[in-house]
Amino acid sequence: MIRIISKNTLKDGKRDEFLKITKELIEKTRKEDGCIAYHLFEDINNPLILTFVEDWRDEEAIKNHNNTEHFKRIVPQFGDLRVGKSDLNKYKEV
Repeated sequence: MIRIISKNTLKDGKRDEFLKITKELIEKTRKEDGCIAYHLFEDINNPLILTFVEDWRDEEAIKNHNNTEHFKRIVPQFGDLRVGKSDLNKYKEV
């Protein structure tokens, strides 16, 4: 299993728009083959920090996800809504 943690710090006033466009991404991603879990969490102390926590079967499942229509259409929109790039890390269980 591979876990991805993707932290996004949003611009002021962009939280609702981010949540709106991620709804479809989350719903469709959870149905993908190889997706074990896919959740969006809000930082307790800062509602402008939203973090995806994703669990995938393997690298192939991640590659397939990154090539889906919904991923390629929705994720590029994040750039206008967040400060800088997302902070993304991949983990494997030891």
